[in-house]
Amino acid sequence: MSEFELSGLTATPSSIVSVPRVGETPVAFECKVSQIVQLKRADQALVPSWLILGEVVAAHIAEHLLKNGIYDTAAAEPILRGGGPADYFELGNLFKMARPPA
Repeated sequence: MSEFELSGLTATPSSIVSVPRVGETPVAFECKVSQIVQLKRADQALVPSWLILGEVVAAHIAEHLLKNGIYDTAAAEPILRGGGPADYFELGNLFKMARPPA
């Protein structure tokens, strides 16, 4: 059984990549894998864990979540998938902090 079937969410075709995206989400990124890196311990011994990096090739963002062209994360009320078999999270306290210019 797929995660779509378990969750009751809709698998919506992506524009560029072959895998579907979640139809109910106001934001979705389509990515292509650019690197797969096997992780190492501090002593350089390989571990059975991998870091997968991707390039965003398409972004789908609901218009109502753009404020002056900037995505309003808090307005989206996102949920986050955790590392456990059934762990999900909601965002909590929002605060603002100035960042130095690039």
